[in-house]
Amino acid sequence: MKLIHRTLAGVLLAAGFTAQASAEKVVLKVAHFLPAVAIAQTKMMEPWCEKINKESNGQIECQIYPAMQLGGSPAQLLTHARDGIADVVWTLPGYTPGRFPVSEIFEAPFFATDHVSTARALWDFTEKNAQEEFAGLKTIAVWTNGPNHFHLRNKDVATAEDLKGLKVRAASRLSNKFLTDIGTSAMGMPLPQAVEGMSKGVVDGMIVPWEVVPSVKLNELATNHIEVLDEQGRGMATSTMIFAMNKKKYDSLSPELKKVIDDNSGREHSAWVAGVFAEGDAAGLKATEGRSNKISQLPQSEVAKLKLASDNIAKEWIADVSKKGKDGQALYDEAVALVKKYTDAK
Repeated sequence: MKLIHRTLAGVLLAAGFTAQASAEKVVLKVAHFLPAVAIAQTKMMEPWCEKINKESNGQIECQIYPAMQLGGSPAQLLTHARDGIADVVWTLPGYTPGRFPVSEIFEAPFFATDHVSTARALWDFTEKNAQEEFAGLKTIAVWTNGPNHFHLRNKDVATAEDLKGLKVRAASRLSNKFLTDIGTSAMGMPLPQAVEGMSKGVVDGMIVPWEVVPSVKLNELATNHIEVLDEQGRGMATSTMIFAMNKKKYDSLSPELKKVIDDNSGREHSAWVAGVFAEGDAAGLKATEGRSNKISQLPQSEVAKLKLASDNIAKEWIADVSKKGKDGQALYDEAVALVKKYTDAK
């Protein structure tokens, strides 16, 4: 009888553990706006999901919804995360101009340096100065993509003057302001809409980093690709990016599962993601070099003209932020210092 009781107790205890494990199991709906083949999914989201699944002993799983499969537009993704339509999203804050006025300084022309250094700087800056912009979210990573370059449908550009009048898409407010200041006709729109616009000839081209090119087949739509980098290797535009979780969903997790998410979030995770996007830039350039497309670099003398034409953007940002009751100059100086700190330390 004692043996039977022990066996029964063991069965009940095992059943209790099984029930507890089942109750703890969490399935995260992860949403983004690009096709499933994009490196954001294959090289960033999928490895992240696999890692948290392993570290949670299978208690956290992901279901990834690419290409806005949960509905809405790319500009609504952060709202979807806040409202619980998705549990985790990857998107560009710049798709909703005006909602992220502090962190957007990292999108200023010729501001960001290399991917990893800038990501570390952006994490520190947003953690200290821009938490109210991400209310309702648990930030997993923030970073900037690589330098944006011109990808044009059937136009050739050799000088700054050649850019004037072209209809060019950009992702964010400061990038569109840059395009306006240098004389192009800025077309602010999410990437999927811009790809359709290029295919129909509605826009002449877009500015995006190399990593975007293969996922949307931009190397088939564009014939000319013009790289724009200053002497320090800084690009004319970048976009801030965020990978974030619904805060209520995060708060509902057990302490053990919260730790799994925390261990896969933060400054160094942001730096890792930025490194993934750097590798994507190299792959995107290679995929384009394998075609007959023309790839060129704008001469430094012409880059200097673009820098001069867009010189007021940072000053205007300082003024705009100051009008909102913040010390715009101090914030700008802090952002510059953080980028320099991490760039010098690499």
